[in-house]
Amino acid sequence: MAAENQRVLVPPKRANTDYPLIDSDPHLRRVIRYARPSDYAVAGGMAAISPLAFWVMERVSPSHVGKGGFPPLMRLATAIGLLGGLHIFYQRSCNRFYGFTENSREVEMDMREMVDKVKKGEPLYGTSKLSPYLQSVAARNSRYSELFVHVLPWFNIVNHNHHGVDTAKYYQQAERELEAERLAKAQSA
Repeated sequence: MAAENQRVLVPPKRANTDYPLIDSDPHLRRVIRYARPSDYAVAGGMAAISPLAFWVMERVSPSHVGKGGFPPLMRLATAIGLLGGLHIFYQRSCNRFYGFTENSREVEMDMREMVDKVKKGEPLYGTSKLSPYLQSVAARNSRYSELFVHVLPWFNIVNHNHHGVDTAKYYQQAERELEAERLAKAQSA
């Protein structure tokens, strides 16, 4: 009976990329933490384009909407710019997790973060109050969701262990570092 209730998780499909896959379903907090300063700059520039372009168009060819017509339209243009800036920010960071763009900095950050967690005995991807089945459902629903986020905003906010990468590399690196620390300690004593 127990065997009937177990579900087989289909492994995530790996995209053929030029750079290594870090995570096929990065948590929202992790995407923000791993963002580069250039992501913030591009996002800020993209957010400023919409209200700036709207202001320039109003100066070049006035709409003559009257005294109360321009501010609400400017607020709308600013809101659209902010949403566009957030979208480009999230997209640029996620593309590096997926290996679509150059990600050597993020690969190093990921290795350091995960090896430190292994050394401390912490779970790699955090703990969750959800059942393992619901964690796998959340993973299947949000894996590579960034590719369609412009249509349906969907982010991974669930801690789970279904990220499309072999976690053995973290444990092997942690073992190597612990062995090196033991040897250094033995030599200094």
